[in-house]
Amino acid sequence: MYRYDDIDQAMLTDRAAEFREQCRRRLAGEITEDQFKPIRLMNGLYLQLHAYMLRIAIPYGALNSAKLRKLAWVASTYDRGYGHFTTRTNLQLHWIKLKDAPDILDALAGVGLHAIQTSGNCIRNLTADPHAGATADEADDPRVWAEAIRQWSTFHPEFSFLPRKFKIAVTGATRDRAAIRIYDIGLRLHRAADGELAFEVLAGGGLGRIPFLGPTIRERLPARHLLSYLQAILRVYNRLGRRDNIWKARIKVLVATLGAEEFARQVDEEWEASDKAAVDLPDTELARIRAGFAPVGFETLPPVSAAFETAKLDDRAFARFARHNITAHKQPGYALIDVSLKAIGETPGDCSAEQMEVIANLAERYSLDEARVTYEQNLILPHVKLDDAPAVYRLLADADLATPNIGLISDIIACPGLDYCALANARAIPIAQDIARRFESPELAEKIGELKIKISGCINACGHHHVGHIGILGVDKKGEEFYQLTLGGSGEDDASIGQSLGPALPAERVAPAIDQLVEVYLRERTTGERFIDTYRRAGLAPFKEAVYAEAH
Repeated sequence: MYRYDDIDQAMLTDRAAEFREQCRRRLAGEITEDQFKPIRLMNGLYLQLHAYMLRIAIPYGALNSAKLRKLAWVASTYDRGYGHFTTRTNLQLHWIKLKDAPDILDALAGVGLHAIQTSGNCIRNLTADPHAGATADEADDPRVWAEAIRQWSTFHPEFSFLPRKFKIAVTGATRDRAAIRIYDIGLRLHRAADGELAFEVLAGGGLGRIPFLGPTIRERLPARHLLSYLQAILRVYNRLGRRDNIWKARIKVLVATLGAEEFARQVDEEWEASDKAAVDLPDTELARIRAGFAPVGFETLPPVSAAFETAKLDDRAFARFARHNITAHKQPGYALIDVSLKAIGETPGDCSAEQMEVIANLAERYSLDEARVTYEQNLILPHVKLDDAPAVYRLLADADLATPNIGLISDIIACPGLDYCALANARAIPIAQDIARRFESPELAEKIGELKIKISGCINACGHHHVGHIGILGVDKKGEEFYQLTLGGSGEDDASIGQSLGPALPAERVAPAIDQLVEVYLRERTTGERFIDTYRRAGLAPFKEAVYAEAH
């Protein structure tokens, strides 16, 4: 795991001190809220419905025990004892007092955490495959490149005031676990036929009011030129992106307007004219960053663990957990363990301070001091010995963190919605809770199989509803909360934007409608079909008929 160096540490300490002075001025009435707003947003502090919300960056989702314990301490000391992990692998604290914000940033800086560039029209927190460095299907560790982009982009003077916010996701694997097609820039590492490490570059993805899947603008970019090529993309966007209309300011609109081919041509023209050597990462610097991710502490183990296999035979609950929450590691004798933050009836993505402490202890003792945040609002212990998996499971179960539902119907993505967010039109959390309770039976969930439900409380799509197998969007109808359903979305390798099912439903009709959709799927599916496969084969009609038949 990469550790921030002295330069990073000094930067974080200085930034926290600067913000302390600005908070003092605001609290003393020396500056107005309008004057203070851009300052606090640059430090990740939002004013939401009930209180300030602090968005803490977790670059490429990487945490260790010290960071987790500090997040737990901040949540219990300055908030209400919990935090919310987001689809951007950030942690949000929703009940912050302005007077406490400088002390929180000081505490976070002490362990290399911060809230820099978690807001504003800049390059936001970098995300990456949460299986990075632990999966056999990757060409290279994407965290190395995400860290290089982080160092290059933080406080970049040319890209601190872009037309709109800007998000980048990186994967090195054949399977897309980072949803790269819904980002402003998506990057996939691969080995070319000659063995050269290269990137497939996608640009112009994004959800929100106008959803787009990012097209590929370059099939093979030599990895050594990543930063200069990113600079070219951002310069074209900075020059041509709209600043007169916030709803049309994202790069997705520019790419769609120009067309992917013309956009790529302009990027190539900008890139060829640039001084690549002045921007691209020197080999020595790349080696320094790569060393920070070198695997440390793995033991030579047999690929099969007798203790693990025996535990599955002796304990049906552990066997179910192993089926859904444990994934093979590239290192023989190890596994990745998904920690579900989707206990039935709880808020998706919420994690209490006590639970953070538990995960910190498990990471330190069993996972080479590493944990990861996923964009699906769960956590991962990435380096657990198979021999230790039964013990880890029991400790997770004691903390209500062992729900065996990864990828199943109750593993729901949901934004905070109208319970917290001033932008939301409707609540997302109660809808997610209602659906999870309806399908709380593990046997039923396994019978249904993979089904990804994603809920957003407004058109900004923080819950990724456009790319849910079932997407749910909260809308306002004359002061009442209604929900628009979409079917057939995906954010993975088979990426697609969901299709509207029909008229929006009142809140009390949403969970029953999901039940009806599932019934159609179970009736119509053929052997081996997931929900999305059946939908794509059978089409919208049988699902729509089931939900709206009563209205005819």
